[in-house]
This record gives sequence, C-alpha cells and structure tokens, in this order.
Amino acid sequence: MPSTLGILAQPTQVDHVLTWLSKHQRVLTHFQIMAPAEMAQGIEQGWDLAQIDLITLRDSSLGGDIELAAHILAGDVAGVLFFTEPEAIATAFPSFPLVLRACQIQGIPIALNDISATLLLRGIAESQIAYLIFNPVAGQGNPNTDLALIKDVLEPQIMVNVIMTKPDLDPADQAREIIEHIHSKNEHDMGRSLIIASGGDGTVSAVAGATMNTGIPLGVIPRGTANAFSVGLGIPTNLRGACETILAGNTHIIDAARCNDVPMILLAGVGFEAGMVDGASRQLKNELGNLAYVLSGVRQLAAAEPFEATLEIDGEVSTVTTNAITVANVAPPTSVLAQGLGAVIPDDGLLEVTISISTTRLQGINAMASLMAAAAWGNPTQRDDITCLRTNRIKVTTNPPQKLVIDGEILEANPVEFECLPQALTVFAPLKTL
Repeated sequence: MPSTLGILAQPTQVDHVLTWLSKHQRVLTHFQIMAPAEMAQGIEQGWDLAQIDLITLRDSSLGGDIELAAHILAGDVAGVLFFTEPEAIATAFPSFPLVLRACQIQGIPIALNDISATLLLRGIAESQIAYLIFNPVAGQGNPNTDLALIKDVLEPQIMVNVIMTKPDLDPADQAREIIEHIHSKNEHDMGRSLIIASGGDGTVSAVAGATMNTGIPLGVIPRGTANAFSVGLGIPTNLRGACETILAGNTHIIDAARCNDVPMILLAGVGFEAGMVDGASRQLKNELGNLAYVLSGVRQLAAAEPFEATLEIDGEVSTVTTNAITVANVAPPTSVLAQGLGAVIPDDGLLEVTISISTTRLQGINAMASLMAAAAWGNPTQRDDITCLRTNRIKVTTNPPQKLVIDGEILEANPVEFECLPQALTVFAPLKTL
C-alpha cells in the first residue's frame, strides 16, 4: 500500500545513508522500502521491523541493483535515494549508471546526497497520493488497458498506488485498511490523500460506504454496467473524463444513508426493484449492458405481486398495499422507480421515497411511464397510485417478507429502517451537476 522508495549506497556511503534514514524514520515508516541485501541489513539492525515494510533484494554484487532497476521500469518505485562517491560513480556496485538509466526512462526522481534526499522525500510526502481500488473483473473492457490509461492520465499530477480487489476480500475492508493508513500519516504531515474506486456500482458502493464521515475525498472511475452513482452525480462514464474530473479537484459533500446496518449511497428497493435487479444475471448484463435491467423489469412487471407494507415516519404509522417501494439517496434518471418527485437531490439531508400502489399490470405500466416522464422533465408525478415524499428516516415492514436490494446487492431483512446521513461523503464531481 505505501509508496515505494529505492534505497542504495556505494560501500563508503552506507553509514552516511543509514544516519540520514534514522533522522527521517518516522516519515519513512509510511513508505515501502526496497533495498539490496547489504543496505537492507543495515536498516534491519537500526529499525523496528514491525514499523516498516522492507523488501530485501539480492546483494548488489549479485544483481540486486538490476532487480531494483527492473522494479523502477515496471513503475513500482516512486523515487530512489542513491548515495554515491563521485570518484566511484561509474565503476562501483551498486551500479549508478544502471539505476540512473532506469530512473530516466521511467521519469522518477533520484537523490544523490542527504540534501537532495531530504528535498525528494519532502516532495513525495507533500504530494497528492491516490489509493486506487481497482476491480479487474468489472465491465467489458480490458482491465490492463483500462488501468494503463487511468495511470497515464492521473500521473504525474497524482501519485497512484493501485490496490486490486480480490474475490475473497470485501473492497470495503480494503478501503478501511487504506483509511487507517491515511489517518496514521496525518500525524506526520504527510500531505493530501484520496481514495479512488474503479469498478461497477458494487465496488463504488463498498468503497464509498467505508469512507463515510472520514473526510477523505472519493474519486470514482466507473467501469460497470449501469454506473448509476456516476451518472447520478454527473461524473463522466468514460475513463479519461472521470480521471480529468478527479484532477480538476472539485469536490462536493453529499449525503449517504444506512439501511439497518448496511451503508447505502445509491438507493434501496423493496419488491419490484429488488426482483428486477435479482433477475438481471451477470451473463445477461455482459451481453446486454443496461438493457439487461430493462428486460428483467419487463419480466418482473408481469410477475410482481402486491404486498402489505407498514410505514413508520416521524412516529406516524400507516399501512399500504404496494408492489414497489424505493428509497433513494443518489439515483440517475434511468432508475425510474426513484423518480416520483422528478429529481433525487443528493445533498439535502433527506431521502426520496417513491411508493407504487398500482393493483393491475396496466396500472403498473402507466405508472412506469409516468415516472419516466417525471425523470425526463424534472417534475413530480401526479398519479394517484404513486405516493412520493422526502424524509430523513423511514421504517418499512412487509407482509409477506419481500426481497430487498441495496446499491445493487440483494439482501433479506424485515423490517428495514432507512436513515439519511447528511453530508457524510466527499466526492469529486463536476461543478455544474450539483
């Protein structure tokens, strides 16, 4: 996770560089250190190994400097400290010409003495550092090509550290580990950090849920099927545009929510919405994209059965017969069932609730058409069989129990209580959208 620094010294300079390292040890504990064996041994003797992330390469005489050069060329190193003797600069091990050539090709800084090393460390420590949580299986593009483009646009203005999602890890847990690391850096004035989520709405929602109320800004680079969060906030859905939005630096503080104990940044649906999402398989989404949800929605419209819902709002309890309840924090116009009020406002401290009480299939079709019109024109629907309201908290109990979808994930819970979390999330988004 930390940025990586290469540390080398020619034999007469080893003690010198170790002295310099000890002076800056508190800051350097937030970096990954990569060094040939002879330098790593000196670091191990003088440092608390529990406090550093040290990668030991081969001894320089056995190719450790070549290994480091390979890591530099692979883009794994942010900077190099190479203390060298002028008279031995071209002949001694580790090889200065070799490492210098790699740094020149990759375009990374190299420091040759304690003064330049201090300046390099200060520059890296005070630069903007992005922790990119990247889902390689999201979307239909080539993940290697996508990642290369993202890094090409963001760097060198932002230092990018890539963390790949893994099938056995929750992206929210990965984000929480990064957040803990960022908060520990703040003790040593390490500069500005941000988190970027790149994947579908599931990845974005998980990462955003972890960053709620941390004050750490979130960048979003959408690569999923619907990309509802990005569309809802006006964030470009192409990679370059999303990266440029982050580089522009315009942040907006928006609301988030909780459904029982589950973080929510988009919307939740009880009944129809949950059935529609559940019916859109991964294979169908890969083949049809957003049309998968449309097809699933048509099927669900024919199969949906009304249910009884007890609603508790501000201490008042009411019961309705419905086939769909949608509670939204952020939603694009394409999330039709969230559009009863004509727009979903992401920063008003309230959740938008739309309740359909259609009892026939024809009424359901007409209600859907009315909601689509409301989204298109930005005006609330006027149908008697659609109830719309804004509230900061609502409790829903269904009979019989219904499927629940939260930010695209199907869950089971009854009752469910939704609570708005005002100004909980800081997001990079274009100025004109909010």
